Amino acid sequence: MTQHCARTLRPLALAAAIAAGLLCPGFSAMAAPDAAQLDKLTPSGAQREGNADGSIPAWQGAEPPLAGWEWGKLRRDFWKHKDEKPLFTIDAANVDKYADKLSAGQVAMLKQRKDYRMDVYPSHRTCGVPDFVAANTRKNVGTARLNDDGWSLKEATVPGYPFPLPSNGVEAMWNSKMRYRGVGVDYKGTITAVSPRRGSTEWIRADSEQTVFIPSGAKGSQQLSSLPPVEFYVYFGYTSPAALAGQALAITQYMNQAENETFYYFPGQRRVRRMPTYSHDSPQIGMENQYTLDEPQVFNGALDRFDWKLVGKKEIYVPYNAFGAYDFKAKFEDVARDDFIAQSHRRYELHRVWVVEATVKAGMRHSAPKRTVYLDEDSWAPLLMDDFDGQNKLAKMREGFLIPVYETGSCDAMAMVQNNLAEGRYVFDTHTVGVGKDIRWFTEPTGPRMRSGFYTADNLRAISER
Repeated sequence: MTQHCARTLRPLALAAAIAAGLLCPGFSAMAAPDAAQLDKLTPSGAQREGNADGSIPAWQGAEPPLAGWEWGKLRRDFWKHKDEKPLFTIDAANVDKYADKLSAGQVAMLKQRKDYRMDVYPSHRTCGVPDFVAANTRKNVGTARLNDDGWSLKEATVPGYPFPLPSNGVEAMWNSKMRYRGVGVDYKGTITAVSPRRGSTEWIRADSEQTVFIPSGAKGSQQLSSLPPVEFYVYFGYTSPAALAGQALAITQYMNQAENETFYYFPGQRRVRRMPTYSHDSPQIGMENQYTLDEPQVFNGALDRFDWKLVGKKEIYVPYNAFGAYDFKAKFEDVARDDFIAQSHRRYELHRVWVVEATVKAGMRHSAPKRTVYLDEDSWAPLLMDDFDGQNKLAKMREGFLIPVYETGSCDAMAMVQNNLAEGRYVFDTHTVGVGKDIRWFTEPTGPRMRSGFYTADNLRAISER
């Protein structure tokens, strides 16, 4: 963490401190920020300049794919830097040398898992946003608002980052939640995999199709208050294994409610059940208590159970331009090893991230009462999260595999891995490895799944009983 602190600053000084990455606990502004401050930063509020030794470059804007890319072709094949070699490797033998640029969970993985390593590549700041998202983000400075509960989002101009000059951890987390991903994300196939227990070779491998619909991601500019208070809708239907095949879910995640609305279809009963408490740290059905509802994509769900503290910025090695998790032509068995994801499908780069610490609120309960999340400064995507248990012992480490999204002109981290450090197992989810079809982002509503009516109990029953 930086040694310099900026605790009470007027707007221009606050902007300079943000740009220099000098924020620390307890900082505050004496007056509301001004949109002109954003001119010194990137459209998302990141520092334009690189770091002192040049290992993090200056931001130049989003990079388009090489000529010839279209959906259905491997994304990595059309990335400008695809042929780069690693600069160096971090493993158990030298982890202490690099520990100041790693999370606690990364250090634990390197020390615990035999043969685990991190290949570090040159850094490329490939994340930008379309012009209309940049314009909306600028409008949000000083106008976006939280509700009186202190954790839910009340108003913003969307699609755009609500708080590009964040003053607290909740605002930073809402930037992450509202990052531009278009209006929807669709998987024709993905595999939620849980590695074997110690001493076993039996995997959980749940094949499914999934769709996410994001109403606030529609092109243009609109006030959040003019839309239903929905962060996203999601549908997924299992096709295997036999214990899960035919089961399907439709979930509505609200912006101003602690509990989502979940409808679950059980084929054996031929009925849809409402699951009123299927959220937060509830274990996902069929995953042997390895995967909770708020763990997908590094963090998922409401912010209500934690106090979110914005610590500041840090340079850290994070999964970045990590196309290997979206290699739909690879064999699943070659990538998902018994102990960890093969290094050939992980890529790490040095980037600046916002560090946010989450501590469970008094009177609340959670299986991970303390968490640290690392948000990319250029995209606000969550790239790392360390979970600590009730004894303050490191329990889990999640990594999000960020890539530039050619359809949207922004970046996203849908694919993720969660390493259970206490039990030696891991979850690999929302990737496309081994499924033969790519993930697809949509910038315009297309088909019935890009409408709210698709995610009702009646429709779930109708499409599941066919």
